Amino acid sequence: MSEVREILGYPMLAATMGEVVDLCDRAIVDGQPIQIGVMNAAKVVNASRNANLRDAILSCDIILADGQSVVWASRLLGQPLPERVAGIDLFIHLLELADAQRRSVFLLGATPEVIEQVVRVVETRYPGARLVGHRDGYFTDEEAVAQEIAASHPDMLFLGMTSPKKEMFLERYETVMNVPVTHGVGGSFDILAGVTKRAPEAWQRAGMEWAYRLVQEPGRMWKRYLRTNVLFSVMIVRALVSQRLPVGRAKTSEVA
Repeated sequence: MSEVREILGYPMLAATMGEVVDLCDRAIVDGQPIQIGVMNAAKVVNASRNANLRDAILSCDIILADGQSVVWASRLLGQPLPERVAGIDLFIHLLELADAQRRSVFLLGATPEVIEQVVRVVETRYPGARLVGHRDGYFTDEEAVAQEIAASHPDMLFLGMTSPKKEMFLERYETVMNVPVTHGVGGSFDILAGVTKRAPEAWQRAGMEWAYRLVQEPGRMWKRYLRTNVLFSVMIVRALVSQRLPVGRAKTSEVA
């Protein structure tokens, strides 16, 4: 088992993509459910202001660095993570595992049109994966959906839903569904369906996927990314200061 590193208040797994896939494979074989949480800069910022989201993330069995900025932060804070394990890349690797080993999959989320396209893509690219169920993310009866998933007995459940909806759904119904591997993949369904385009690999390696999306949707995204990036940077600076400032000195300064 890989080590866990404390990054900005979250116990993140210091693991490579291959190690995470192996963990998921073992969870299926052993029948021991594993819930995967992923963190990027935006989610770290949002969770700092949303206690429900923070609690849902912390309830996950493993938490991974989905964003390159989180990996950079881990190194600055002296808790280095080996690499970024992007949620969409893990999604693809797990579909490949399902294809190779005839594992069963349930897809939940996105619009009716998008989820139908995702089903077609999975059936075409990963014919060995057994799709035991799917439905869109526009539902009100959460318990009925959880029961539907439980009745289909998937090896893996992928949720193409926004935060904090997907994290809170998993937290509430993990024991009801009893799925060996659950992974909230966010907007990955839109990418797999060809609705949105992912940043080129060079942009990904540079940790600039957010900038690529900003270029695509400048009017809608610039305020969100400006606020998120600034607040995330402030959180890192505060964490560095708290690491380096002796307790005694801090108290003296306060008295003065």
